[in-house]
Amino acid sequence: MFLFLSHLIGNEAGRMFVLPFTILVCAIFLEDVTTVIVGLLAADGFISVPVAFLALYAGATLGDISLYFMGRLARSYSKLGEFIEHDVTASVKKWLDRRYRFTVFSGHFVPGLRFTTFVASGFFHYPFRRYFPAALAGGFVLVSVLLTLSYLFGSLTTKWVGPGRWIIAIVFLVVLVLIGRHNLMAYRESKADEE
Repeated sequence: MFLFLSHLIGNEAGRMFVLPFTILVCAIFLEDVTTVIVGLLAADGFISVPVAFLALYAGATLGDISLYFMGRLARSYSKLGEFIEHDVTASVKKWLDRRYRFTVFSGHFVPGLRFTTFVASGFFHYPFRRYFPAALAGGFVLVSVLLTLSYLFGSLTTKWVGPGRWIIAIVFLVVLVLIGRHNLMAYRESKADEE
């Protein structure tokens, strides 16, 4: 499978169509991980930076829209609808009301916050016109900064570290996952202390 994909991406048609489409789909689900990998691929010359940016940004935007409407769909499901007026969700909605735009904007930067905040936006029926600009701006800043840093890292370390820079990138991604896990555990502990 790997040989097939590398052969497919290695030719010109693969670089023009298959790779950008793959990046778009991956960015829908894991935008930060995909952005770091694509930055290194761009530094290696597998894809041009403008095409990489457009594919990443389109994927992040589609992911944001999907998460919002996933929340809307969840609200219409009768079993989940029972929890809307529940004490826990009421306190979450009150907290979100106070800092909504900032929370949506920063959802791209705090591992683990994107999914919960964006789905909650649809679930609590926040207007899409209020949600979308903040999500769009956060995605734009994240993709721009992370792609630039990954590209620069890849360009500067090609000669010094060679293939070992992929290990450094993987360590960076693992640190991102651990930060997200830490944030989730801290949130759960703070909720347990409140009860």
